[in-house]
Amino acid sequence: MKSGVRRSVAAAAAVVALGAATACGGSSEGDGAKPAASKKSTAPAKPTADGAAALTAAQLEEAVVATGDVKGYKVEKVGKNDLPPTESVPADPASCQPLADMFMFSTSPVPKKRVVRTLLATNELDPKVTSLALLAHDGADAAKVMKDLRTASKSCTAYEHTDYKYSGVKERPAPDAGDEAVSYDVKGVIDGDKIPMTFVVVRSGSTVVAFYTMNVLDASKTDVPSAIVDAQLAKLEKTV
Repeated sequence: MKSGVRRSVAAAAAVVALGAATACGGSSEGDGAKPAASKKSTAPAKPTADGAAALTAAQLEEAVVATGDVKGYKVEKVGKNDLPPTESVPADPASCQPLADMFMFSTSPVPKKRVVRTLLATNELDPKVTSLALLAHDGADAAKVMKDLRTASKSCTAYEHTDYKYSGVKERPAPDAGDEAVSYDVKGVIDGDKIPMTFVVVRSGSTVVAFYTMNVLDASKTDVPSAIVDAQLAKLEKTV
């Protein structure tokens, strides 16, 4: 596969993930600002999310994967101006709201801080594009986010959000990762074509880690690569 095709794949991913941001007026927070000097937390790990404090912007930047952390993948930072807004825009039906928010790498309650990355395989024959986000929450909020996502992935089948239509929502078996995890499929529409995506969302302590993978060349292969999930969770847990 030529590099031009790969760039088209990445561009299509950006259309899906960030189209809603354009409709809503772009980024609304300082996610892309440079964090203060990084400092590892010395607090002992808590067995549950309850009572855990949200990570700082510096901690998120230290914990997110970079090129070299995931064998076979290049990691690209999503700039401040390309980030979708965190404010929740109503979805129809309302029961699908948690899925609509997560599509924009946001949640209710809104994450205190977040970082977003896009990963492309170094193998030019691999057309998958995977995006991930680390969303900082207080412990109780992180647990609520996961509960709401789990409920929505079971009850929602299709919805409309910011003038885009999504269908084919279907719960998938969640990976044995982090403290709890949710996985589901959803189809977005690009220029009239349905583009399947697979989401995996994991809670690790008070941090919600979201992944989604799309494949515009082979709709049957949208699984989120386990190597990316494992590497990101390992780095997050090591950092904090």
